[in-house]
Amino acid sequence: MTDPAPQQPETSDEAVFEAASHHDAARGARRFGRGRLSGGVLPGGLTLRALVPNAITAAALASGLTGIRFAVTAASGGTVAVPAQGIGASLPLDDWQKAVLAVILAGLLDGIDGRIARLLKAQSRFGAELDSLSDAISFGVAPSLILFLWSLQQAPRLGWFAALAFAICCALRLARFNARIDMPDQPHKSAGFLTGVPAPVGAGLAFLPMYVWFVTGNDLFREPGLVGGWLVLNAFLMISSVATFSWNSLRPRRNVRLELIALFALVFAALLSEPWLTLAGICAVYLAMIPFGIIAYAKAKRRGA
Repeated sequence: MTDPAPQQPETSDEAVFEAASHHDAARGARRFGRGRLSGGVLPGGLTLRALVPNAITAAALASGLTGIRFAVTAASGGTVAVPAQGIGASLPLDDWQKAVLAVILAGLLDGIDGRIARLLKAQSRFGAELDSLSDAISFGVAPSLILFLWSLQQAPRLGWFAALAFAICCALRLARFNARIDMPDQPHKSAGFLTGVPAPVGAGLAFLPMYVWFVTGNDLFREPGLVGGWLVLNAFLMISSVATFSWNSLRPRRNVRLELIALFALVFAALLSEPWLTLAGICAVYLAMIPFGIIAYAKAKRRGA
């Protein structure tokens, strides 16, 4: 009688997930900065500290999707949009305004999730992929659908092409960013600049006609030709190779730093009292800075040559 063949030890799902989590952490460090996960490991292999930045990213995704819901309600006649100046005059907010604010909130959350991940040393490949998917939906799909429902559906064919262009270009920008993570030679990044307009900024710029419409109530800014052309322009700015300023490239002189702090305080106060007009002004300032970013990068490139 022959002995039974020895059984191979079974590998539990928890062990497989834990091994994949540690492998993903090493790869994900390239996206959110160098670091490693340690301490506070839950039974499933996921660290407790890794939940915090991923939860913020998920909240950003939920905010972007909620913006679409507000736009659908407004377009179906659930509420009457009445443009008015000033936050005091426009309360309670109508659904168009809520839709825009939901995407802006997603942008604010997107700006802190990566920083919190680096602070907690909770970088992971899972977080990096979730961040990319969240950005594509919150800053590509959501603005496209909101603007289509608000204006572009009056010219359904051309308007839909403009909305598609913006959403696709946002996805292409994120794919380009992910593809260049492993590339050692990134001239813009090494000089402290970004390549093209970032996705959250592109979404904020795309809403510029809505900001002005909220302030003035002039239906000229709701014309599908104007909105569609503006949306396509922002789509190409996102996938362009234009060097744009990043926070690392903005280094004010010491003798003006107090003035800048005062300026930020005034801008914050303006956002509370005249939010839409202030947002339109911020968009105008950012667009005016793009040529200066190109010039500054050319100077930095010549110094590095």
